[in-house]
Amino acid sequence: MRLTRRAALGVPLLGLAAPALAQGWPAQPIRLIVPFAPGGTTDLIARLVAAPLQERLGQPVVIENRPGAGATLGSQMAAQAAPDGHTLLLSNIASHAISPALYGNLRYDALRDFTHIALLTLNPSVIVANPRAGIGSMADLARIHRESPRGLDMASSGAGSSNHLLIVRLGQMLGREINHIPFRGAGPAMTAVIGGQVPLMSDSLPSAAAHIRQGSVRAVAMSSAERHPAFPEVATLREQGFDLVTNSWFGLSGPARLPAPVVERLARDIREILARPDIRARFAEIGGAPGAFSPAEFTAFIAAELAAWAPLVRESGAQPD
Repeated sequence: MRLTRRAALGVPLLGLAAPALAQGWPAQPIRLIVPFAPGGTTDLIARLVAAPLQERLGQPVVIENRPGAGATLGSQMAAQAAPDGHTLLLSNIASHAISPALYGNLRYDALRDFTHIALLTLNPSVIVANPRAGIGSMADLARIHRESPRGLDMASSGAGSSNHLLIVRLGQMLGREINHIPFRGAGPAMTAVIGGQVPLMSDSLPSAAAHIRQGSVRAVAMSSAERHPAFPEVATLREQGFDLVTNSWFGLSGPARLPAPVVERLARDIREILARPDIRARFAEIGGAPGAFSPAEFTAFIAAELAAWAPLVRESGAQPD
């Protein structure tokens, strides 16, 4: 009876705490953790929404890059932060769909330990090559991979990314493993490809788009079901004989038990930011499609992604590297 009474007394106290906390929120700068290095798609999307979000909230939104272990190090930091709305996470397909199946000792649960607020964007991957590598098509890639004594090297933003899994699947389709070269983010990986240290990279389209337009890398294939409107000249993997379609996603999440008023405010602000013509134009320019999920829809989406990717990770035989 004593436990029951305490629990009953605790309910209204907790109920009052959340509105009281939310009423003064945000009371300090907001830390937005990006679990990859600067220069990649995750970082790019974070910076795209941080400035307008900062204007709406009246507090600085400070981006903190925390790369490592397939986006799990930064995600773990966010999961362990105080649920006061002052620490948020740029969640993504690596941290919340693939890495939970890839890392056996993960210290967070992708659903239980987070409050998922809003989907930000969906976008395909693109395979890019150093212009001097002599690879302009998947046929070139297959031939050079077959003729090379040790096979081709291909970079990605890190183990556990959708681009890592794409490399594994391509190797399986070619009948010979492609040498995966993981980096601590798409930015460092792209730098290595441009510099010629690695001939190829599988990257999310938004972080590769500017480099393709500048000619510093050559687009070999797109992972979308159809040619992408931003790059209609780039053939899909399917068109080139590889039946693969993959998309990355990026969203806004926070620690579990965020106060409902904070979640509702953030979800509303993100929805209105993504509806702005200038923001939509910027997403179109980099090859991303703005999301429009509610917190409940985004949470259900992540649950479905977890269920879909787990068997694919097991079947691929992918390792954390």
